[in-house]
Amino acid sequence: MAMRRTQFLLLLLWLLCVYAPTCFCANVTYDHRALVIDGKRRVLISGSIHYPRSTPEMWPDLIQKAKDGGLDVIETYVFWNLHEPVQGQYNFEGRGDLVKFVKAVATAGLYLNLRIGPYACAEWNYGGFPLWLHFIPGIQFRTDNEPFKAEMQRFTAKIVDMMKQENLYASQGGPIILSQIENEYGSVEGAYGPAAVPYINWAASMATSLDTGVPWVMCQQENAPDPIINTCNGFYCDQFTPNSKAKPKFWAEGYNGWVLYFGGAISYRPVEDLAFAVARFFQLGGTLPNYYMYHGGTNFGRTSGGPFVATSYDFDAAIDEYGIIRQPKWGHLKDVHKAIKLCEEALITTDPTITSLGSNLEAAVYKTEAECVAFLANIDNTSDATVNFNGNSYNLPAWSVSILPDCKNVVLNTAKINSASMISSFTTESLKEVSSLEGPSPGWSWISEPIGISKADSFSKFGLLEQINTTADRSDYLWYSLRIDLEDDPGAQTVLHIESLGHALHAFINGKLAGSGKGNSDNSKVNVEIPIILVAGKNTIDLLSLTVGLQHYGPFFDTWGAGITGPVILKGLKNGSTLDFSSKQWTYQIGLKGEDLDLPSVTSGQWNSQSTLPKKQPLTWYKINFSAPSGNVPIAIDFTGMGKGEAWVNGQSIGRYWPTYISPIDGCTSSCNYRGPYDYSKCLKNCEKPSQTLYHVPRSWLQPDSNTLVLFEESGGDPTQISFAIKLIGSSCSHLSESHPPPVDLWNSDTESERRGGPVLSLECPYPNQVISSIKFASFGTPHGNCGNFSHGDCSSKQALSIVQKACIGSSSCSIGVSINTFGDPCGGVTKSLAVEASCT
Repeated sequence: MAMRRTQFLLLLLWLLCVYAPTCFCANVTYDHRALVIDGKRRVLISGSIHYPRSTPEMWPDLIQKAKDGGLDVIETYVFWNLHEPVQGQYNFEGRGDLVKFVKAVATAGLYLNLRIGPYACAEWNYGGFPLWLHFIPGIQFRTDNEPFKAEMQRFTAKIVDMMKQENLYASQGGPIILSQIENEYGSVEGAYGPAAVPYINWAASMATSLDTGVPWVMCQQENAPDPIINTCNGFYCDQFTPNSKAKPKFWAEGYNGWVLYFGGAISYRPVEDLAFAVARFFQLGGTLPNYYMYHGGTNFGRTSGGPFVATSYDFDAAIDEYGIIRQPKWGHLKDVHKAIKLCEEALITTDPTITSLGSNLEAAVYKTEAECVAFLANIDNTSDATVNFNGNSYNLPAWSVSILPDCKNVVLNTAKINSASMISSFTTESLKEVSSLEGPSPGWSWISEPIGISKADSFSKFGLLEQINTTADRSDYLWYSLRIDLEDDPGAQTVLHIESLGHALHAFINGKLAGSGKGNSDNSKVNVEIPIILVAGKNTIDLLSLTVGLQHYGPFFDTWGAGITGPVILKGLKNGSTLDFSSKQWTYQIGLKGEDLDLPSVTSGQWNSQSTLPKKQPLTWYKINFSAPSGNVPIAIDFTGMGKGEAWVNGQSIGRYWPTYISPIDGCTSSCNYRGPYDYSKCLKNCEKPSQTLYHVPRSWLQPDSNTLVLFEESGGDPTQISFAIKLIGSSCSHLSESHPPPVDLWNSDTESERRGGPVLSLECPYPNQVISSIKFASFGTPHGNCGNFSHGDCSSKQALSIVQKACIGSSSCSIGVSINTFGDPCGGVTKSLAVEASCT
């Protein structure tokens, strides 16, 4: 009987592994060429999606769009401070439901790379470490320190055990094929001295002892001990070489763009350059790149690191912050992935042979008995070139790679985009006020936050306290309060000099805001001199110090301080003297009274709605009840008119807002030349504007009828100016020349004529149930300009518009051959192109 039961269970397990789409049942190893899954080397494309930077309701759609874009693997960090906010008390709910996220990846049929760390960096508050870790006696982070190693091992083992209990490792039939221990330690290792190498060796040994059944990696760790795979991070990783010939060439973070800081401009990366970097990586032996980020998402609540990391973590990713495909980035990368997969058998079988085709010109060939794949690269950043390869001539635009799956025909060139682009925009819509259960009157209500000390748990100390050690990051805010008694009139030229480690502060004199100061992402320290008016007799100085995300990167980042550490000096007294208040007895209050009263919740507080709404007043809580905008398209709140603070929708924090922090006046360009090496400062936009005005509100957080928005306004703003912003796609555009290769999808066509056909311009409406309703522009000849401002050139076919209208209007998508066979020849001897802009409804 026992034997029959065992046989039945084995049969059931086999059937599940064969027929269940979420069961991988894989043995995962590696060799010098690639990851090996069930004995077969694999070329894999990966992309980062961090589960807490979106909502569980968004996860399936994001993961499916990643799969549709050609990804095989989803990569995510694990965020320790999210999961263990209090030592020994765990949270794996809502946006922290790691198991649910991993299972969603499995349901889509994708693999997962779980970067446990547990140091994450990730522009996340305190690098992902919980603040309580800082207070363990004798602890030193990320070094050969027993208290730290004990906590790191305990948390890492907990995550591994959770995954094992749910059978989520590939060896158990789950999607996890890789795990990461530590993160980017090599870039700071030198600062930790002789203890660094023993720590890394210990981390590697600890991780492998957990017996996950899948390989472990360390990114940016040249001395990663066997069997840990060391990987590369950067804008380009084609020149990276693993530290052992037995290890494959992996790219853990290939940056789509760069992080946005309050006070900074928006960085973006042209897809031609990103595609070039990816193709070069494969050309020179890589087999697993990862896009950081593929969907960046949002730093909800107080999760953003920094200091000064903005609430938006869009990262110019292929899927934008709101979950909408960003074109042409998503589409062009999808074509790159298809082209690479056409080459997979050769890539996994052998190493490339590199030859020079001229100055800054090279060919890489992967040749086996059955396959021949070639990559032709022009790494010059200015000059196009024509090269001869295998007896054929090929045009290579500057800074591009052509991929030849048969060593003969070009399936894709990284500089030539076949994918359509889209113009997205936000249209504003006023808040639709509704009555609340508390009273019949719709509109704004408010509560004033007391200036200075207002809570029973305040305390007094001599001297100025460092903020993080005092608050343990329970709040962004720490009050420093001092009462002084001046015998004489201090005079009209009195100045209060304040020095702070950061990140910002407000000074109140006798209950009135006297001035403020802020640091920036390059230097968080604040040094201000604020003219003040004091009176003879008693005066109160109340300083509100605040943090804007704790340091997340760098050697010993956990020891970086914040707050008003002084000196605090009164200058300009009548007799020319100064008063140093730094060593006086100050009274301290952690956080705000409104935080203790839980004002962000829907039901808390005695809100005032009977008198005139205070505007442009610091330290004010605001609340309004509203109905959600109709439809399902993504929405944001436009905080134009507000100063700085935090916002909650139905009790959920949508993050810090700071629309008054303006980006620099210079550094931006109207366009960005993709040719040449990229860095985060090369392509900037949004100069001399607020770094961020729009703040994502997930649809799942909203109810159809009545919702509550609560704001804490710190510096003064007008909430009546707040509006909704609805994200819409205005136009879909494409611009292809006769020199573009045919669509990648035609490569596997049954007929040679289709496979060798010319370029095809394709358009598709962005949302389901939409059709192309109009053609705003169409020109075949020599059109120029970009999507939204195309114009005709000297050469233009007169019938182009009517041909495109006939092919496209009324359909959800359309395809048109880019050739004189379709449009006639308006000008002989000239390479022509087709430009189209369409609208969908």
